[in-house]
Amino acid sequence: MQEVLALLPSSISERILSLPQNILDLTEEIRIRTNRILEVTARGIPHFLPYTVTQEDCEQLINKLSHHSFYTLEEELRRGYITIDGGHRVGLAGKVILEKGSVKGIRHLASFNIRVARQKIGIAEPLIPYLFDGSWKHTMIIGSPQTGKTTLLRDLARIISSGIPEKGVPPFKVGIVDERSEIAGCVNGIPQLLFGPRVDVLDACPKAEGMMMLIRSMSPDVLIVDEIGRAEDGQAIQEAVNAGIALIMTTHGATLKEVTKRPVISEVIGLRSIERYIELKRGTDPGQVSEVWNDRGESLMNKVGVR
Repeated sequence: MQEVLALLPSSISERILSLPQNILDLTEEIRIRTNRILEVTARGIPHFLPYTVTQEDCEQLINKLSHHSFYTLEEELRRGYITIDGGHRVGLAGKVILEKGSVKGIRHLASFNIRVARQKIGIAEPLIPYLFDGSWKHTMIIGSPQTGKTTLLRDLARIISSGIPEKGVPPFKVGIVDERSEIAGCVNGIPQLLFGPRVDVLDACPKAEGMMMLIRSMSPDVLIVDEIGRAEDGQAIQEAVNAGIALIMTTHGATLKEVTKRPVISEVIGLRSIERYIELKRGTDPGQVSEVWNDRGESLMNKVGVR
C-alpha cells in the first residue's frame, strides 16, 4: 500500500490511514470520484468515508500519475488504466475521445479506481497434487469477480518458475501474456511482483497474439494468461496445446457448468484439451477452491484429499 498512499493527495491518504487496521490490511480497491464521497473496498465490502473528493484532489492525482506531463499518458489513456510502482493499477473514467470509431483516449478524468495488487505467497501450493505429475496440466481457473483468480495465477507462476525441490517440482520456463498489466504489474517492462527466475512477460499485449509471440520467441514450458473469452483466444489456446506447451488460464464464471454456456469457452472445453478445472468461491481469503474437476467432469477433491 505504500506506493498507493504516496500517490494520493494528503487529503485522501490521511482519511484512508484512519481506517481500522483490519480494513486497511485487506483493501482491494480505492475509488476516487470527483464531487462524490471516497470509497474503499475490502473483501468485496464497500466502506464509504466521510469525505467528498474535490476537483483539486483529482488534479493532484493526475499530476502524480503523469509526473506533471499529462500527454505522456497517451497510450495509458487509450487503454483506460495506468500501472504504477508495486504493480497496482489505476482505472480511469471520464470523457472518451474517439478517432475513426476507435477509442483514442480519455479526457476530463473524473473517476479513478485504484486496484491494490497483493501477492499471497503459497496459496497455490495445495493445488500441486491436482496440477502436477511430472509436468504441468492444462488448467482453467473459474471464478466470479474478486474471488482471487489473478492472485492464484500469480502464485502458480511463481511456483512453476521457482520449483519446489522438496516436493519434487523442478523449475520450468514460464511465459506470461499480461494484456491488462494485472498479473505481473510491470512498470517499464519489469514485473513488480515476485515470480522467480524463469519468467518472461509480454506486458500490455493482446492474449492471442502474445501467446503466439512467446511460443515463437521464448520457448516456454508453461503459458499463463488471464481472462480468456474471445474467439481468437480459443484459436491461440489450441495452437499452444498442439505445440506441447502447458496452459494455465482464468475465466469469469461461478461454476464450470456456467462457463460452458459461453460459446468460446464451450468450444475450448469441447476440444478436450483442458485437463483440470478449478472453481473458486468468494470467501474470506482470495483463491479459495470449492472444487477441482478433471476433463471427464469428475471431482478430484476427495480423491486427492486436499481441501
